[in-house]
Amino acid sequence: MTGDASAGGHLLQHVLAFVHLLRATGVKVSNGQTLDLARALEVVPITSRDDFRGAARSTLICRHEDLPLFDAAFSFYWRTGSEFDPSMLAIPLLRSKTRALRLPPRPRGGSDGDGTPRDEREERVGTTLTFSAVENLRHKDFGQFSHDEVQQCRALLRRMSWRIEPRRTRRRRPARRGSALDLRRMFRRNMRFGGEPLEIRRRAPRVRPRPLVVVCDISGSMDRYSRVLLQFCYAISAGMRHVEAFVFGTRLTRITRLLRHRDIDDAVSLVSRQVVDWSGGTRIGDAVKSFNFVWGRRVLGRSPVVLLISDGWDRGDPALLGGELARLQRSCHRLIWLNPLLGSPGYQPLTRGMQAALPHIDDFLPVHNLISLEQLAERLATLSATRPERRQTPAAGAAPLTRKALP
Repeated sequence: MTGDASAGGHLLQHVLAFVHLLRATGVKVSNGQTLDLARALEVVPITSRDDFRGAARSTLICRHEDLPLFDAAFSFYWRTGSEFDPSMLAIPLLRSKTRALRLPPRPRGGSDGDGTPRDEREERVGTTLTFSAVENLRHKDFGQFSHDEVQQCRALLRRMSWRIEPRRTRRRRPARRGSALDLRRMFRRNMRFGGEPLEIRRRAPRVRPRPLVVVCDISGSMDRYSRVLLQFCYAISAGMRHVEAFVFGTRLTRITRLLRHRDIDDAVSLVSRQVVDWSGGTRIGDAVKSFNFVWGRRVLGRSPVVLLISDGWDRGDPALLGGELARLQRSCHRLIWLNPLLGSPGYQPLTRGMQAALPHIDDFLPVHNLISLEQLAERLATLSATRPERRQTPAAGAAPLTRKALP
């Protein structure tokens, strides 16, 4: 291998410093992998930069998602000359306090063979650049994802933690510090003392996970978001209990069982084959009405949180949409509308469908990138146990409803 990194026979020292850089960027590299690379350099003939790159990738990288970080770190550390490499911008900003990584000390004086004094050759191997490939992916709009980015997004969705604040049921359980007396257990317990209430027994409300219902628009206007949003439905169904999932275009289809497949590709393929109105027209009001009258009694009985995902482009009757959303809002704990267009600068909900829907939803949130999904996860985890104050018809003279910001 040629280049300043290996000059003077100090390749092993630079390999160790490069491993430190990989670890600082979040790539897990064990000591055994570092020794494997050192042994590989003794056996494999290194005649070019690409040979060394291949040896390092095959020994230091075990996960496919670490390849972009490796390529960026390699281009940064083993660069030749002083030209700027755009891949350096893929090295992430360290979350912890940046530590200076120094190369092993060399004897003072003399040079390394390229005319540069050794004292000047000692440099700190650190990173202060900002965005990594994963960070760029978190900010990128779902509608602009390539096929490879969709696959990377799937892995990131799998790592997200989904939780909803539990609900209090009407049933009670024995508790030491309950708010109500457990008279039956108290009398039974004190019968041995002649019936005198010497021991006080109490009860407290039972707590159960709150169900979640996801209703996703897969019409033509949502086509560029549908694949990623279906992966979101799959991830949230796998990460939580009591999740019901539906999709709609001109009609409503329940996909809860289809998402129970272990492989996400099989699940998404089954959904795309069995949903006959995929990438067709949009009738949100008819779909919500079908949900209320066919599935409402079955899935809304335990006060769930309902996520309705749509861009609001509706070919149906706006009055029907408003009336059915009002019915749905009264039947659930919280109705959250997720709109992928809401993340676009300057977006205004001016379509007839959105104008009819806004008075009857509790939260109007974006769902255009991974950051918006992370914010949604935080929102669900901090929901109040009580329903929000609702006013289903805007007051006279009030300003038009717009986006509700996250707290």
